[in-house]
Amino acid sequence: MKHTLVALVTDRPGVLNRMASLFRRRNFNIDSIAVGHSEQPDLSRMTIVVDGDAAKVEQIRKQLDKVVDVVKIFDITDDKTVARELALIKVKSTASTRSEIIQIVDIFRASIIDVASDSVTVEVTGDEDKVNSLLELLRGFGIKEVARTGRIALTRGEIGPLLTRKDSKIPKQPPKPLSSEMESPPNW
Repeated sequence: MKHTLVALVTDRPGVLNRMASLFRRRNFNIDSIAVGHSEQPDLSRMTIVVDGDAAKVEQIRKQLDKVVDVVKIFDITDDKTVARELALIKVKSTASTRSEIIQIVDIFRASIIDVASDSVTVEVTGDEDKVNSLLELLRGFGIKEVARTGRIALTRGEIGPLLTRKDSKIPKQPPKPLSSEMESPPNW
């Protein structure tokens, strides 16, 4: 079964490598991993999709929670979520096949973002099944290149875990002085 883990991590070099190394050492294959800035300064949000039974995934989640740079990590697989994936697909096209490709793209509510003499580039956003279905239909024309983000997910409403700095492992930033008088140079 595929599990979706969501982590709030410090935004520092090497964090992704440390987390991926833990998966490697435990012989887990990461299906997808997406990392980006979060709504909180100096923190990134990481969405990791792994395949495995619940007990093994829970064990690795607990081990990841011990990594210094991990603020919080949750398995949101059983929560009500909104999950999406983005794919850019470069498809071979000719003047005679271009209109058929456009019709298929429209059915999937995708967009054509680039047109060249021998190809079109399609952007599609949706769940994994939608992206896979469009890919299968476009394979008949010949796919030149594919780039996919992997799954990103949020829990619906206020149901799921809140990933905040509050009550986390990282100390809060020290308050900045209110005036320049407090920032006096040392008296040598």
